[in-house]
Amino acid sequence: MTTPIFGTDSRFIKSRETDCKMDMLVEFPNMVLQNTEGTRYDGYLTVMNEDFRLCLEYPSDITKANLSCDWKLKCLLDGCLDVLKQRLLQSKSLPSFLQEMTRIIEKKLEVTKSTKSYKEPVKCGQIISEIESLGWDRLVSVDADFTLLQFLHTDHKGRDHILGMKLHPQHPVEPPQCITDLPVPFDPHWTNKSTLEDLYNQFTHSVNSYQLFWDCMEDLDKNTWVLEPDNPNFSAVYRRIAISSSAYVQITVDPKQPQLLPSCRFMGADHSVSQLRQNMNSNLYHWDPEGNLLENLQSLLDVTFPTPSTSKKEEFSMECGICYSYKLDTELPNEVCNDSRCGQAYHHSCLYEWLRSSGCRQSFNTVFGECPYCSKPITVKMPTT
Repeated sequence: MTTPIFGTDSRFIKSRETDCKMDMLVEFPNMVLQNTEGTRYDGYLTVMNEDFRLCLEYPSDITKANLSCDWKLKCLLDGCLDVLKQRLLQSKSLPSFLQEMTRIIEKKLEVTKSTKSYKEPVKCGQIISEIESLGWDRLVSVDADFTLLQFLHTDHKGRDHILGMKLHPQHPVEPPQCITDLPVPFDPHWTNKSTLEDLYNQFTHSVNSYQLFWDCMEDLDKNTWVLEPDNPNFSAVYRRIAISSSAYVQITVDPKQPQLLPSCRFMGADHSVSQLRQNMNSNLYHWDPEGNLLENLQSLLDVTFPTPSTSKKEEFSMECGICYSYKLDTELPNEVCNDSRCGQAYHHSCLYEWLRSSGCRQSFNTVFGECPYCSKPITVKMPTT
């Protein structure tokens, strides 16, 4: 299949029509004359041992020339079509124009081969056949070039998972790039004989292996106040959970062993956080590696997490006492006044700038000052960047 790349008015000298046909036969034997009028040639132009499909016609009655070529040549000539059109206008015969065109192609091939930037197109027919084998009902979307595809898998709990594939131009010799919602990188096995169905089956196997992890995380999402991330997706392995208005815990769960003790980071006022750390150290032996993650956390910290059924999220989503907003870009109010009678929260960056502008003293990487609300002593670490 050839693609038109331009059309232009051009008159070749009619008195040389016979000579033109003989020159074409000698110099470009793979370009075949298609009509008795001698106005249309179709065939292949061989340059540096590569064949390019080419069709050129110039009707004698309207003196209008049209050039079409295959995908490879069209991509190769991208950026120099104006030069090629000028050569066509200035050429006195078709052979002379094709000689000029051959020299242009040679220069472009030298550049593309030296930089290894030339790519063969993905074979759409093969991709369509692979999609049919996998099932069109699983296909969510596909682009016009059949290089970006999305497939749906619904697990036995009714969760919908999307597998995105960006096909390599040398498919199936090179593996596709995969985009998934899995909590760990998806690293499928791929050979030059693998298919999209093989990749999809490996994806569904991985999805099935993380069912317990998602069960645990959904239990936390339903029965605690998760302040971060907002609307967590299947790939999120951490949760920032409210314990009180002045204390939070951020846990990071191992997707492969979600019932084991997660990594815990406490945030909030010192008097609240210190008690949570003490409880954790004292109750480590209570952790049941085969038990419920939420119940284990409450037993470990000796607390009962506030729930959506007994409290409102606003009780724990305190606004910053300086900028009066809850979220500043991606930052939440993590710095809290240690005075239990105050407990005002601040963004780290807001509090640091406030204390620095008020002339407070600094020792190493810590700034010392007074709480903007209650004037009690407060400290903040210097930003790392």
